[in-house]
Amino acid sequence: MYLAELRIRNFRKLKDVTLEFQPGLNILVGPNNTGKTAVVDALRALLGGIDEPYPRMTAEDIHRPKSGSAEGDILFEYVFADLDLDDEAEFMPAIRPGADGAMRAHFSVSYGSSDKTGRLQAKRWCGEHRENGLTTEMADHLRGVYLPALRDASQGLKPSRGSQLARLLHILADDDGRAGINEALIELDTALRKHPPILQTQAAIAGRHATMLGDQLAQVLEIGLSVSDFQRLAARLSISVDALELDQNGLGFNNLIFMAVVLSEMARNTDAAFRGLIIEEPEAHLHPQLQAVLLRYLTDIQTAVEGEKAVQIFVTSHSPNFASIAELKTLICLVDRGGFVEPFLPRKVTFEKGKREKLERYLDITRAEIFFARRIIFVEGAAELMLVNVLAQKAGFKLRDHGVSVISVEGLNFDCFLPLFGEKALRVPVAIITDADPVGADGKALYPAAGDAVTVSASTAKMQQSQDGLVKICHGQKTLEYDLALEADNVATMLAALKDIHPGIGADLVKTVAALVDGQARAKALFCGMFEREQNNVQKGRFGQALAQAFLEEGAACAVPQYIRDAIEHVCQIEGG
Repeated sequence: MYLAELRIRNFRKLKDVTLEFQPGLNILVGPNNTGKTAVVDALRALLGGIDEPYPRMTAEDIHRPKSGSAEGDILFEYVFADLDLDDEAEFMPAIRPGADGAMRAHFSVSYGSSDKTGRLQAKRWCGEHRENGLTTEMADHLRGVYLPALRDASQGLKPSRGSQLARLLHILADDDGRAGINEALIELDTALRKHPPILQTQAAIAGRHATMLGDQLAQVLEIGLSVSDFQRLAARLSISVDALELDQNGLGFNNLIFMAVVLSEMARNTDAAFRGLIIEEPEAHLHPQLQAVLLRYLTDIQTAVEGEKAVQIFVTSHSPNFASIAELKTLICLVDRGGFVEPFLPRKVTFEKGKREKLERYLDITRAEIFFARRIIFVEGAAELMLVNVLAQKAGFKLRDHGVSVISVEGLNFDCFLPLFGEKALRVPVAIITDADPVGADGKALYPAAGDAVTVSASTAKMQQSQDGLVKICHGQKTLEYDLALEADNVATMLAALKDIHPGIGADLVKTVAALVDGQARAKALFCGMFEREQNNVQKGRFGQALAQAFLEEGAACAVPQYIRDAIEHVCQIEGG
């Protein structure tokens, strides 16, 4: 049994959002203020109540449109799938057939009128009718444990009757195990009472007590173990780490220990039909290596272990590092479309053969920023990565102010990223800046003049078929460096940048270019003199870095090629990003 669907209506930033979950691990990602915590609280509204109180809602939690005041009830609707016969019997009032004929359990929680303190009144029911109240017994079978971001795990592991450690011990101990521990404690207590320090301490206290109260009022005092049976032992059990107390251990490691205890207790607990673990921002206390360790474990947790039950896991994160190492099928992206939040499931995207695997290989911590970005420019490599920000500034745009992320795909690997974006996928404004790299009928490279019609490569032509209102493919005449050189105002600055890193090559090209009048001839000479030499070609990344710095110098001329300007204007000016 797992939570397959959650619909959230009229709650904070979420006007009407339906989230689809899978068994096992589900990771909600997205930039700040896109409703991740709202989803967590919606989950807790049904799954809390056993280990901690249900979340409280006030009138401030009701969705408030940009224009107008908040109105209506908050409503959460939950659909559980993959029920076995015992689940169907347990939740009979909640059962309804799905479109495929399989039985599903439906639950609802609403928050309506407020009391004098402003707190909204909650109502929980099952099935189709509000009159079918959620019973305490049914609620007990829907078990959820919530681990907030700023948690003190050592507190949760401290000895107490209700600690997760005590619960786990109770679950794992059968009658024989309890009896064995009780016998061992009695034997230990009896042996300790025979030691002189114990006897002397008892005698001193008992003597003073008898003298104080007299024979008639004095009580019989004995010194021994306070943990005299299994029940008291469980309440006082604690964990030490490398011979240190938990308070002396690192916060991140303590959180991992706490998760291990919680998951062990939940997986072994047969009292609940559903078990859900909600982890908010695990990156808050974990460095990247430990994030990878945790994610790998959470991904593999559904591996069958004898005697354990499935635990569905919900994680929220705004860490590109966490997203970069997660499998695509586990991700749920939340996107803010101008105040309207909508979810996107990468696992539902259709990729060409091998492209999904290629994308997962390329998703490092930098490229995983695509799941958090509000607007994106994809470029081929390091040179474009360094120059696009500067060119945008020269065109009158500050990409940072517009929330634009510039992502390098390291070559022509746009094809594995592109399926994630568009009006039917991840709906954020995207521009792809790529080279035209035209070739003639003989297969040789062409060097077109400004304004010449060019025939793009087959891969670029294929990408152009994916364009829509959100995705734009932008290319120039040949490559970025060649197109920059076609602009007469850029030539002097490009030569100055070249002379800084390659004085000899720069000096030769200054003479060569000075002898040419035609703009296309100058661009070809400059481009070939740097990147098509017989030996010792200029590195494009190094030149891009030098040129970006040169463009920023006071008085330096900079003309932005039109296709670069088109890409920048597309992502910065389009609505809804």
